[in-house]
Amino acid sequence: MTILPDRADERVDACIARLAPDVSRSAAQRLCEDGQVLLNGAPAKKNARVAPGDVLELTLPEPQPAQAQAEDIPLDVVYEDADVIVINKPKGLVVHPAAGHWEGTLVNALLHHCRDSLSGVGGALRPGIVHRIDKDTSGLLIAAKNDLAHQKLAAQLQDHTLARTYVCIVCGNLREDAGTVNAPIARDKNDRKKMAVRLDGKPAVTHWQVLARYSGYTYVQCRLETGRTHQIRVHMASLGHPILGDTVYGHKRAELGQATQCLHARELTFLHPRTGEPVTVTCPLPEEFARVLQILAHKK
Repeated sequence: MTILPDRADERVDACIARLAPDVSRSAAQRLCEDGQVLLNGAPAKKNARVAPGDVLELTLPEPQPAQAQAEDIPLDVVYEDADVIVINKPKGLVVHPAAGHWEGTLVNALLHHCRDSLSGVGGALRPGIVHRIDKDTSGLLIAAKNDLAHQKLAAQLQDHTLARTYVCIVCGNLREDAGTVNAPIARDKNDRKKMAVRLDGKPAVTHWQVLARYSGYTYVQCRLETGRTHQIRVHMASLGHPILGDTVYGHKRAELGQATQCLHARELTFLHPRTGEPVTVTCPLPEEFARVLQILAHKK
C-alpha cells in the first residue's frame, strides 16, 4: 500500500489498521513485532511515522484453526499417570500448532493419545503444554492431563523445582570446567526470528558443566534456571561456543558429516502435582547424537 498525503505523519500501526481490512491496531502491532511489516523495504517499528509516497508491505499469517485436531502420530512415552505425561520428543517435531505448522505437532499426537485428558490452561491450540522445546531439539517434555496439574507444574517452573537438564556438544574447547551464564535474552533487533543477549531482555540463567573434551569440541551438560526461547543455544553462542549443528546461532555448514543439532533434554525432575513426591525421568541420547560422540571419541 502506498501512503497518500492525507496519511502523512501517521503511525505505522494506525495506518495499517485504517487501510487493511480485518486488521486491528493491536494485530498490526503484533505484525510489526514479528517482522511482518516493511516500510520502504525495511522492517517497520509500530510507532514509526509514515510520509506521503512511502510504501507499506505486510504479510498476514495463515488463518488460525479454532482448535488443534487429534492425529495418530507415534509417541515415545517415558512416564505417564492420571495427571501427567512425559514424552521423549524427537528432533523435527514441532510442539504445538502455529503458523506454518497447523498439523503434525506433538499436541496433535497428545490429543489422540490422551483423548479428553489434557488440561485446558494452555488454550485450544496448546492443551496440556506446560513448557516447550525447540523443533530441532530432542528430549523430555512434560504435559498436564488436568488443570490442577498444569497450574502446579507451571508454579514449579517459576520457583525452579521443575528442573530441566540438557546435554549438548559445543564447538571449540571451553576454558573452565563449569560456569553460569547470567545474561538477559530478548528478540534480536535485526532478525525477528532469532533471540539475542540484550540488556533490556528477560532474565535468563544457564548453569553448565563440561562432561568430556574432544579435539575442537566439548560435551556439556546444561541446567536451566529460567526457560527463555532458544536459551541454551543463545547462551552458549554468547560464550563463543555455539552448539554443533545449530545453523541459526552457530556455523552455517554441517560438520562431522552430520546435520543434527546436538542439543538434547536428557533429564526432567519435578514434584508430582498430586502426591508432592519427587519424580525424575531420563531418556537416552538420539542415535545420531550418540554417533557424533563416537566420531569425536575416535578423533581424540
